Amino acid sequence: MTLQQEIVGNAMQMVVVSLQPGQTVYCEAGKFLFKTTNVTMETRLGGPSDRGGQQQGGGSGGMGGLLRQAMGTAMQAGQRALAGESLAFQYFTSRGGEGTVGFAGVLPGEMRALELDGTRAWFAEKDAFVAAESTVDFGIAFQGGRTGMSGGEGFVLEKFTGRGTVVIAGAGNFIDLNPADFGGRIEVDTGCVVAFEEGIQYGVQRVGGLNRQGLMNTVFGGEGLSLATLEGNGRVILQSLTIEGLANALKKAQGGDKQGPTGGLFSTHAG
Repeated sequence: MTLQQEIVGNAMQMVVVSLQPGQTVYCEAGKFLFKTTNVTMETRLGGPSDRGGQQQGGGSGGMGGLLRQAMGTAMQAGQRALAGESLAFQYFTSRGGEGTVGFAGVLPGEMRALELDGTRAWFAEKDAFVAAESTVDFGIAFQGGRTGMSGGEGFVLEKFTGRGTVVIAGAGNFIDLNPADFGGRIEVDTGCVVAFEEGIQYGVQRVGGLNRQGLMNTVFGGEGLSLATLEGNGRVILQSLTIEGLANALKKAQGGDKQGPTGGLFSTHAG
């Protein structure tokens, strides 16, 4: 059953979802706006796949199935807590007819509905997730190893698998790119990456070398120490506004900007 949704608004978009009887959509806690009275709301720690395991375990797994279910839910919640994500999901199901639910992101910007066909996963920046069909699984992907070592830091991404619609949000305006159209590789500000398809290789590299120009890029260029790299053939979504840029603009407007003329390495990014 396809999720019927409409993204409305301009500077601060929201998504209005029309649920068929018995259809369920879930969101991260804090993204819900409104619903009709025939839509039930339930808050749970587990993801949608976790719910399926509970139904099966209750019927045939006995206490062992319930224990495995509880441990799985605890591990999922622990992963999300470690990644700085919300511990709980809110589930909305239409009862007795068609229902309507509204969701929104937390920053001024665009939203995008991604359609998963079960063949490719999607990865998104932390906090990009807004809502999804119950047939879409939400997970956490820890980007470490070579990526973390080359950039001097690790990255946490949201991972969406399964079939159905997932809605994400970002800051500012979106642009869709394919690295294959630009020689197979693009380099972007680490804060501009919103989402990308499975098959795209995501990495981090330092800005310049340990030479005069490299130091100039780092200290005065406003980009800090690292750039994100995206390689391969697939869809990439970038945003025009970074959280750091928004925070610095707000501090400057309030007379509290301590960044000065240099930016980059001396940025006072709150975080």
